[in-house]
Amino acid sequence: MLDKLKATSQSFAKQAFATAKDTAAKARTKVQKGGDQHIVALDIGTEFVKALIGHIKPDGSIEIIGVGRQHQALTDMQAGAIADIAGVVENCDKALNEAEQQAGVSVRQAIIGIAGELVKGTTTTVRVARKDSAKQLDVAEMEKIIHLVQERAEKRAKQELAWELGGKEVAVRLVNSALVSIEIDGYPVTNPIGFQGKDVVVQLYTAFAPMIHIGALEKTATELDLDLLAVAAEPFAVSRAVIGDTPNQSLSAILMDVGGGTTDIAVINDGGVQGTKMFGIGGRAYTRAVERDLSVDFEQAELLKVGLSTNQVPSQKRPAIEAALGKTADTWIAGIELALAEFPKLDHLPHRMFLCGGGSSLDLIMDRLEDGKWYKPLPFTRKPSVNRIRPEQVVGITDSTGKVNDHTFITAMGLLRVGLDTLQLSGSNGGSIREKLDRMLSV
Repeated sequence: MLDKLKATSQSFAKQAFATAKDTAAKARTKVQKGGDQHIVALDIGTEFVKALIGHIKPDGSIEIIGVGRQHQALTDMQAGAIADIAGVVENCDKALNEAEQQAGVSVRQAIIGIAGELVKGTTTTVRVARKDSAKQLDVAEMEKIIHLVQERAEKRAKQELAWELGGKEVAVRLVNSALVSIEIDGYPVTNPIGFQGKDVVVQLYTAFAPMIHIGALEKTATELDLDLLAVAAEPFAVSRAVIGDTPNQSLSAILMDVGGGTTDIAVINDGGVQGTKMFGIGGRAYTRAVERDLSVDFEQAELLKVGLSTNQVPSQKRPAIEAALGKTADTWIAGIELALAEFPKLDHLPHRMFLCGGGSSLDLIMDRLEDGKWYKPLPFTRKPSVNRIRPEQVVGITDSTGKVNDHTFITAMGLLRVGLDTLQLSGSNGGSIREKLDRMLSV
């Protein structure tokens, strides 16, 4: 009898959620008032779903007018990827409703982030020897070269995944692509069209993700009745947030998004994304260490972990908590070293490091990066400086809600930027060479 009542209760709960979700989905089909254009960024993290609604202004900037946030269950995500589609859809729906109520508009166009160890982002270099060095480069020839680079990058991504998965072949799809640099006969150019030369060297950043992960995100968008503008690799989104559209941007930095399940790293050199790396240690690994070493449940372990940074744990418990966190921090630092060692094409690594994501709230992480000697075996010219990214540092995005107030929202803000990029490219019929090149790279 008890089992029947429980089953009936669960059935009613599912029906109630389905009805509420259907109502919200119908609301999102309404035409936005005044013809204003809005997009929503969904940062589906291991710990939280964050939804940001952005109003696109005539000057190309974005104003955040709605913010939603919903905690995820332990079983909803695994290593940064969706493990329970139904659970994630429910959480996204709650975050979206909260953001839409604050914004006063219903939004359909969405950009969703993707993370996880199996997302591969690298910079590929291809040298092309032209048959006729006197012929001027045109758009058609550049398109062939870019497609060649993308094909080689896809092959490399498949090989890496097959190696990591013990020889199993995995279907992948390009999620992001960005031009890093072009050289013609050793001469760097920003616009190759019209140049003559024998050797063309193109550096292109590409990010590929397994189709199974992309399919889960597309299913999530469908269940929420959202038009999916793009799926973006989250470290790429963070880099877009920091770089923005500043002309002649020459930023060089290491960006780290420390989430609940993964740490995502992007290396930017002279304004170009050199590559992205991800590994499966995030905030939950630290919580699990406290849970295991202090023999407490997960929720209590999370409180103890957070309380260590906020001075809200008893002094007698601090040594045991610090010891548990310290062991995980050692492993995490080793992961950082391995990831940064995989950028051999750079003569030296940028000495500025910027962190974001909920996992970076742990003071122990910042202390280890600032005080340790982990950087010495790596090609740094000096000890790196370490700071968290602040929302006001994000280029071209402002917040009118007062809720986007710390480093945990940076990834979602970056997704808004990628969404804007996608809209501008899809809606542009401009004839500038740079726009044509960018449209070739859009996915």
